[in-house]
Amino acid sequence: MSKEQSLLVAVSNTLGGSPLSRLAAIAILTVSFLLPIAWIGDLVSERMARRDVAVVEVSQKWGAVQRLTGPALVVPYTHKWTERDGKAVVEKSQLRTLTILPSELSARARIDGAERYRGIFAVPVYRASVEIGGVFAMPSLADLRIDPALVEWSRSQLVLGIADVHAIQSRATAAWGGAELPFRSGPGSSDLKAGIHAPIAKPFAGPMARFVLQVDLNGSSGLYFTPVGEQTTVTVDSNWPSPSFQGNWLPGEHSIGADGFRARWQIPFLGRNQAPAWTSASPHTLSDLGDAAFGVDLVTPVDAHRMSERSVKYARLFVLLTFGVIWLIEVLTGVRVHPIQYLLIGGALCTFYLLELSLAEHLGFATAYLLAGTAVVGLVGLYAAVALRGWSRALAVGCTIGGLYGYLYVLLTNEDYALLLGSLGVFAAVAVTMLLTRKVDWYAERPADPEPRVPPTAPAARA
Repeated sequence: MSKEQSLLVAVSNTLGGSPLSRLAAIAILTVSFLLPIAWIGDLVSERMARRDVAVVEVSQKWGAVQRLTGPALVVPYTHKWTERDGKAVVEKSQLRTLTILPSELSARARIDGAERYRGIFAVPVYRASVEIGGVFAMPSLADLRIDPALVEWSRSQLVLGIADVHAIQSRATAAWGGAELPFRSGPGSSDLKAGIHAPIAKPFAGPMARFVLQVDLNGSSGLYFTPVGEQTTVTVDSNWPSPSFQGNWLPGEHSIGADGFRARWQIPFLGRNQAPAWTSASPHTLSDLGDAAFGVDLVTPVDAHRMSERSVKYARLFVLLTFGVIWLIEVLTGVRVHPIQYLLIGGALCTFYLLELSLAEHLGFATAYLLAGTAVVGLVGLYAAVALRGWSRALAVGCTIGGLYGYLYVLLTNEDYALLLGSLGVFAAVAVTMLLTRKVDWYAERPADPEPRVPPTAPAARA
């Protein structure tokens, strides 16, 4: 007899021993599935990485996550001071910029969401029409230590930061005090990395100036705003049914339905810790305002890859519970199952996650989950009828696996209650095991096989 055959016989004898030794052997078999389960987890991660690549490729062509910063008024001025150079007093000057934020800001956005495909991967994208209006107030130049005579108001710029400017779909328009302003590409004199700007020859004819600007742009996944006004109000309407509100502020009012959502933010300047105006000599920058952004992400209601990743985390528990059910049947009925039969049943359980992932990429998660679960329950149930020598026992195994898959689906679709439901499920499994085995005499000899196998007759020796 070879070493491999000897090892198999030894494992088989162990499984045929006392219930405790059989339970230990089943635990070893369960541990043996850690490697294939890890491989399946790696496959799910690889598919998620490919999906992320598809999202990046679509975003590069259609438009990335859009973040609107501003608008802000940027005004150049000359700062003069004197320094002593030895005995002489030298006058020096430096060109600086004054950044003014709106005293009032109101934005309204309409987001028309859709899905674009890269291969089999769907990417949420949108077209957004954004209108921003408000009021700029003349700041106190004395408080900013600026000489009014050295301010170059004629070179002022209205600046709007846009994260992905190539996704602007039409000519942006702006009106300042009733007069139309031509937007130009680039962030102008501001410190923003990307955006548009409009020159203003005479920004203030009085203490305040009103403005309105309109921009249509493409984007993907999300749209964000920055609360630059002393009082900022933002309203977003969309046809997307599953928004996820993000950022430092959540909407004070929102409604979500099958036909889309509506959200409204009202943010006072007291919650921003941001000066209404500053100079380039101060530590404040427009880019820093991005840290206070808020907005909405367009999420997929059921992310097949994320759901598959979560379901794989329960694979070890599923194998353990299924093997435990078969072990209970062995203990209660005296039927013995071969280790190879355990391995084949465990392999069938692992194929569920492969079927779930591959089908979900084409049919959606719910349909894929139902088909994969039905296939595996049917396969294991038919095989268990032979391994356990009875349809009633196979029905018990099939119903248990089907119940586990149904319970797992509830866990996956109720993420907020997953821990509670999971804890109750484990408690129920332990309680049922204790109930069914309460009368088992664990010190008794191994029960006889109800259908003992007759050893093969040795061939007659030749004369």
